[in-house]
Amino acid sequence: MVLYFVAMLSIGFFYSRRSNSSASQYFAGGRGVGPWLTALSAEASDMSGWLLMGLPGLAYFTGVADAGWTAAGLAIGTYLNWRIVAKRLRRYSVAAGNAITIPDYFSKRFGDTRNILSTLAALIIIVFFAVYVGSCFVTVGKLFDTLFGLDYHLMMVAGAIVVFLYTVIGGYLSVVLTDFIQGMLMFFALAVVCVGTVANAGGIDHVAAFLGGIPGYLSAGHTATPSLDPSTGMQLTQGGMPLFGAPADFDAITIVSLLAWGLGYFGMPQVLVRFLSVRDAEEIKQSRIIATVWVVISLGCAIAIGMLGRAMLPTQFGSQSAAESVFIVLSQMLLPSFVCGVVVSGIFAASMSSSSSYMIIAGSAVAENIYRGIFRRNASDRQVMWVARITILVVFVFGCVIASDQNSSIFQVVSYAWAGLGASFGPLMLFSLYWRRTNVPGAIAGMVCGTVTVFVWNILVKPLGGVFGIYELLPAFLVSALAIVVASLATKPPSKAITDVFDHYMDDDTNLGELIEEHAAKR
Repeated sequence: MVLYFVAMLSIGFFYSRRSNSSASQYFAGGRGVGPWLTALSAEASDMSGWLLMGLPGLAYFTGVADAGWTAAGLAIGTYLNWRIVAKRLRRYSVAAGNAITIPDYFSKRFGDTRNILSTLAALIIIVFFAVYVGSCFVTVGKLFDTLFGLDYHLMMVAGAIVVFLYTVIGGYLSVVLTDFIQGMLMFFALAVVCVGTVANAGGIDHVAAFLGGIPGYLSAGHTATPSLDPSTGMQLTQGGMPLFGAPADFDAITIVSLLAWGLGYFGMPQVLVRFLSVRDAEEIKQSRIIATVWVVISLGCAIAIGMLGRAMLPTQFGSQSAAESVFIVLSQMLLPSFVCGVVVSGIFAASMSSSSSYMIIAGSAVAENIYRGIFRRNASDRQVMWVARITILVVFVFGCVIASDQNSSIFQVVSYAWAGLGASFGPLMLFSLYWRRTNVPGAIAGMVCGTVTVFVWNILVKPLGGVFGIYELLPAFLVSALAIVVASLATKPPSKAITDVFDHYMDDDTNLGELIEEHAAKR
């Protein structure tokens, strides 16, 4: 694991000279990233420690339904995002003024010369990415606490510092390359532990028989209900076996709620920025295939590990938060020490790949879209990159504060940030690519309404239960889409210069360079 730390920092130093040559290189790799790096870095940055800890912990504690329907939504969302957003965004980001960040794209797409959209988007990114970074640091702390019995808070901060250093030094290129390596490592780790656990648990038939005895555990229409001690909140056991109550029904509302996780992809800056930076729009089809295969297999292995862990260690973990360490414990039990070190580095890899992406995107949003976009329009690339580094430091500190609670559930923390970003940016991204009538007021209304609905629904509406217990991403996504349509139709349509770019980008990009120059002159 120390060797792994050194390797990641070395990559950061290796790319430091090239990345620091310009803001475009630092934030988007100069739009020169190939299909394999694009695909695996996008998925590794997206999944984070949630894939290796949060999802197996959920499957361990409540069975196949919760984790399975969530994974199905994510797999579908991944494919659709690559299918209907990636190529269009890559082309349109160039057509609309060569945007290199998502906030920058929104402002340039709608001709927002006052940078209201980019500023609003940057602020939303800062809020939710601080939460996301915190979830990654929770992963790091739990990893070292479980593996070595080391102090959670000390190791959480130490791991966070490693991520901070190679992100600040190496910029986007170091993030993409380390994400690629980490994506390969995560895939290897999941496959090795999944296969090893099946063999040591007595085979598929034995595991299926044991899990089949838990009410609702293997059902896609029900979820297992662990019996909890009211005083401690931990699962009760009897005779060395876990106790479960009657399974809870999985109605259509719940299934739709979990499938709605897939909607979040349309608004995830850490994935969307990969579309901006890919070398050629025509290579996106290859990236789509690679990314979809990686996601489907990885999600399947993660759920299987949680369920196999319940069969091997039926009473080891008394809460969902504790169960998020099942992957680590199984690795220690099944693998030789060196191989275990390589495999569990996959967990650190997951948290590193995601938190580094979140920090570089937050830094670029503030530096490029707020500092240079509003306060100092003639700022040099060097000044912009220093502002980005300061922002990364601030996000790093906030992430550590959020992660200071050792009992935080990674799954719950991620779900909140996922809903916020998905509802704020997802509908607007789709409308910006597919509806020429969308304008600045509509874009502002969509972002604001999506963000506010996530908070209001989670705090005030969701506790009412019943149909209102649906995952806040779905109602917030719909409210945001409705706000975009209503506000756009109620206000002045976009200028001819903007609609001309939209129409040309929809038809052909043969003379895209000439159109960009013409559009810039009109603005």
